[in-house]
Amino acid sequence: MAREYRYRGKTLEELKKMDFKEFIQLLPSRKFRSLKRGIPEDQKALMKKVDKAIAGTYKKNIKTQNRDVIVVPKMVGLMIHVHAGNRYAPVMIEPEMIGMYLGELVLTRNRVKHSAPGVGATRSSSAISVR
Repeated sequence: MAREYRYRGKTLEELKKMDFKEFIQLLPSRKFRSLKRGIPEDQKALMKKVDKAIAGTYKKNIKTQNRDVIVVPKMVGLMIHVHAGNRYAPVMIEPEMIGMYLGELVLTRNRVKHSAPGVGATRSSSAISVR
């Protein structure tokens, strides 16, 4: 039996029914103060796309370069493509992501993959012919 997800003691259904001002009271202080001041215009545009996607009238992928959007309960279940520097990485919003920034969910740097050492990397490699 799977455990029911809770955020600060509230279930996902309770969070979705909550007023926005009630929800921001549950967030940590930095995110609470940020949302208390109001949502910037670029974030409002993303929220309009989210509302349209929930209603079913927005058919395209939701893409955004705005990485400092805080995940709210109404985004749960949506696929949002977040800019990662040179590409848009798809992110499926899950209940555990509530209260996080979109930028935290997408890595902007690739992992370093090393292969064999090159010529000149060690003392013995200089004795090997380049041909």
